[in-house]
Amino acid sequence: MRRSAAKKTGQSNSTPNAAADLFRSASSKASSKESERIDSLFYSYANGSTGLIDPEGIETLCADMEVDHTDVRVLMLAWKMKAEEQGYFTLDEWRRGLKALRADTVSKLKKALPDLEKEVRRPSNFADFYSYAFQYCLTEEKQKSIDIESICELLTLVLGSTFPAQVSSFVEYLKTQNDYKVINMDQWMGFFRFCNEISFPTFNDYDPELAWPLILDNFVDWVQEKQK
Repeated sequence: MRRSAAKKTGQSNSTPNAAADLFRSASSKASSKESERIDSLFYSYANGSTGLIDPEGIETLCADMEVDHTDVRVLMLAWKMKAEEQGYFTLDEWRRGLKALRADTVSKLKKALPDLEKEVRRPSNFADFYSYAFQYCLTEEKQKSIDIESICELLTLVLGSTFPAQVSSFVEYLKTQNDYKVINMDQWMGFFRFCNEISFPTFNDYDPELAWPLILDNFVDWVQEKQK
């Protein structure tokens, strides 16, 4: 009787292990299939000679997702992929982004965009995305600044919906002033901190003695002069 009980106990212990093995095997196969579909989707947009999705491929992808290629969510997608070169996606970047979004078809990728936007706009992520947007636009080797015209477009795209009054006013200032031809990362991030910390347009809590970039001191002076 004891042997029989031991045998039954042994059988019951093996059943969950077998089920777990089957589950792992099925999950592995599903993951493998998903990876194959993600890779296949990449090559449907990639340039055959470079092995990269280039600007033309990205435009085609956007058309298939029914999203304008200037939509901020395309930049958010690049952020999710951690894409390094503006206008280009490598296979590794593509895999990283689409696996995180659980998207192995254009339809799933399109459906993932609203959740991606929510993810990016969380305060814990947005500062990183804002910083990434600047770095992504540095298209030349050792480039450290971006021209005013491009900065105005980028600010409107990335920050315009979050701080419309501040961005609109700062863009107007940038287009009318003659002291600055380019903006660097310190100035770019300084404006983001400015939007988050300073009352606009009263500037009651703005202290020019603190470590703000000089361009923001000039901007505040310009706005206050207009208010007179």
